[in-house]
Amino acid sequence: MKKLLSICLILLLANPVLADTCKYEDADGRIIYTNIPMKGAKKLSCFGFDGAPASGARNGKAPRTATPADFPRVDSATQKQRDDTRRKVLEDELAAEQKALEQAKKDYAEGEADPETFKTTIKGKDGKPQTVTRRDVAKFEEKMKKLQENVDLHEKNIQLLQKELAGTH
Repeated sequence: MKKLLSICLILLLANPVLADTCKYEDADGRIIYTNIPMKGAKKLSCFGFDGAPASGARNGKAPRTATPADFPRVDSATQKQRDDTRRKVLEDELAAEQKALEQAKKDYAEGEADPETFKTTIKGKDGKPQTVTRRDVAKFEEKMKKLQENVDLHEKNIQLLQKELAGTH
């Protein structure tokens, strides 16, 4: 009996915690995965311990709902027109993002060439005050980080739009 109890106890302790992990978006737009509910963050989705969605069917198939018999149907010509319109909108968005990326890269290059500086007055060798220009490294790095984030954002948007366009025929 003690042996069986010991084995059960070992198996129970060896089993990992089976908490659901949720994907949240915080106020700054960062994605965070945690099993602890976050205040002020938007819950995007949750996953069980096996990687499957925490809610709904876990067999890989989404539950199907029946379409009402009187639900309006769209003919293929109308659907094709909608698909073409959607594709055109995506292509326009892609072109706009590519222009925005070019501008973001240009802004980055200009920012890199223009370091942040400040003027200060110091006592010169002759004892008289002199105005000198110094670099503000922290401010420059902060500016460059924001410019790089802008470039990264547009690159990511372009990738997502290209992926979306690849899914349209």
